[in-house]
Amino acid sequence: MSVRMALTNGKVISGMPSPKNTSATLSLAMDLIRQSSVTPEDAECQAMMMQRLRTIGFDCTELNFGEVKNFWAVRRGDAPGPLVCFAGHTDVVPTGPASEWRTPPFEPTLKDGYLFGRGAADMKGSLAAMVTACETFVADHPDHKGRIAYLITSDEEGPAINGTVKVVEWLQNQGEHIDCCIVGEPSSTERVGDVIKNGRRGSLGCRMQVNGIQGHVAYPHLAKNPVHLAAPALAELAATEWDQGNAHFPATSFQISNIHSGTGATNVIPGSLEVVFNFRFSTETTADDLKRRTQAILDKYDLDTELDWNLSGEPFLTAEGELVTATMAAIKSVTGYEGKLSTAGGTSDGRFIAPTGSQVVELGPVNATIHKVDECVRHEDLDTLSVIYRQILQNLLATSD
Repeated sequence: MSVRMALTNGKVISGMPSPKNTSATLSLAMDLIRQSSVTPEDAECQAMMMQRLRTIGFDCTELNFGEVKNFWAVRRGDAPGPLVCFAGHTDVVPTGPASEWRTPPFEPTLKDGYLFGRGAADMKGSLAAMVTACETFVADHPDHKGRIAYLITSDEEGPAINGTVKVVEWLQNQGEHIDCCIVGEPSSTERVGDVIKNGRRGSLGCRMQVNGIQGHVAYPHLAKNPVHLAAPALAELAATEWDQGNAHFPATSFQISNIHSGTGATNVIPGSLEVVFNFRFSTETTADDLKRRTQAILDKYDLDTELDWNLSGEPFLTAEGELVTATMAAIKSVTGYEGKLSTAGGTSDGRFIAPTGSQVVELGPVNATIHKVDECVRHEDLDTLSVIYRQILQNLLATSD
């Protein structure tokens, strides 16, 4: 059994041996999982990817901002056509207590048809499938039209301020425009390709402080309890219908994610209350409108508040068109079933790419175990995903005979 090798800063490091008859996609996914790339670390995953891409004719540019590693890679075809970009991230979320995992989180393990390891589904499996899809497509179509690109970051699971958003800014300064973008987020629910995300809701968060007056619980007339004062306003915010959604998006939702107040003593009225809440909003409203309506409700109750808003993403939608058609046709051709379009779920780096006018879809493995202990993916799904990605390239970039 041969030992898999990975390139690190010009040095060769040995990993655990891969099983015999391992597919190219599965083998690369295992190599990537072995790298402990907890956000914002990349742990040389990108070096491994760039090495493979350069071999098939890609020009790779490293674009590092602060402690975050990113790269942009592009291969030019021999005829005019769209720029089709694969986007993804090499960073993963922390593992939690390693003792709770059945196998070490950064030792990829094959068991009962599944590949276990942190990042198996989110999203090192997708990264491997992207690379092998391109390798096979380029081998079959060396004179393809258009261009193929990769936009890869190590800052998706973290603050997301030095990753894709910065690379997009760089691309715009270069006069570069992505026509079609496939983000490898784990979009599927039951089987690979059953769900394609063609949009995402916006995310607007707020950290609100409600000011009161601290005092002794035995003398409430000398204090001002911010918890009591804020409760009716919070109830109204939770009960408000912000919109009814539309054909592509569910209704906007408001959720309180954290409340903190008090000194810990039972006989002290707190002097302030901190409430953290979030809106996931549709295209039926705007961040500014949500801020305005929130403030109007707070003003009704004459609260002394300080609000710190954070807009982490606007809603976006890629209508049915060239990319959606190519993606759905690829899934049908490879799997035999129809993929379903959806805008549900959290945010992704697609929120930074779509505003440039790019068509964006998210397509990846089943998301049942993402961010969990014992994250895993059916290893056959990674091969299927690679074939689907290759077929999308075929649909968009293959030259006619």
